[in-house]
Amino acid sequence: MEMIIRPRRLRKGANLRKMVRETRMDKSSLIYPMFVREGTGIREEIPTMPGQFRYSVDQMPYALEELSKAGVGRVMFFGIPDHKDPCGSGAYAEDGIVQKAFREAKKRFPDLYLIGDVCMCEYTSHGHCGILKGEYVDNDQTLSCLAQIALSQVQAGADMVAPSDMMDGRVGAIRARLDENGYTETPIMSYAVKYASAFYGPFRDAAGSAPAFGDRKAYQMDYHNLREAVKEAMLDAEEGADILMVKPAMSYLDVIARVKEVTDLPIAAYSVSGEYAMIKAGASLGYVDEASIICETAASAYRSGVDIYLTYFAKEIAGFMDEGRIG
Repeated sequence: MEMIIRPRRLRKGANLRKMVRETRMDKSSLIYPMFVREGTGIREEIPTMPGQFRYSVDQMPYALEELSKAGVGRVMFFGIPDHKDPCGSGAYAEDGIVQKAFREAKKRFPDLYLIGDVCMCEYTSHGHCGILKGEYVDNDQTLSCLAQIALSQVQAGADMVAPSDMMDGRVGAIRARLDENGYTETPIMSYAVKYASAFYGPFRDAAGSAPAFGDRKAYQMDYHNLREAVKEAMLDAEEGADILMVKPAMSYLDVIARVKEVTDLPIAAYSVSGEYAMIKAGASLGYVDEASIICETAASAYRSGVDIYLTYFAKEIAGFMDEGRIG
């Protein structure tokens, strides 16, 4: 049979397939989300996220050491305080849990790149991401608190801040507060496109951040919407965001691709707790091969346009890159 064009020619052998690979990945693009909590001697497994833990600050270095040895050099901290109040004051307290984590991590691992999640839901007694006015989150009153949280994290050692609250104008407010305090070089990775998603369930268990009433649909995005994602991303870019994030990742690859088309900023995606939990559950039942699914879902995110990938599988993916299974 006469055929000049045979696509299969470039699939013959692993060396050739890797040479012509269209999507390339690198450990430097991985960020690991870590939960830190008050107390000492604590390394408690999260029931809804098998293999993930909440660490007290004295136990955190052991996990950071493992990540560093695996080649994962970027970590995002989520704090779990003992005390919560209506205004989430623990989020910006000088001796807050996440501030203590930043100081210890920066002292013990100066080469690690540390990122702070800027939000209030873990710290408020009502579990919402801002200051309440009745049962509605007051957008403009919340901005000053978010800016103070970001500043406190940077003062404690954060190299980057990542606002995840979805208040209008928060990137501009944070940029202004950082700049007026001399932190003009600190980048902002905005959760620019964050959907109100059922995929967050295990995280809320891990961080104790479920809302006490209602939901977050008045400030997080409706998952039916794509054009709105572009609007949100461009607004954050105009306010000074340095990196734009889409969250979740797995079910929003079309959103990632669309946002990638309209901006020249780096694009991040967060493979969230529900994605992690589904893979772990399916693998534990023998329904899927865990390693293969981890590699395939990660590659799909990068293929859609991701430059930076936040994932609870960061250490595993780094290992698979070493093995040549992915990357």
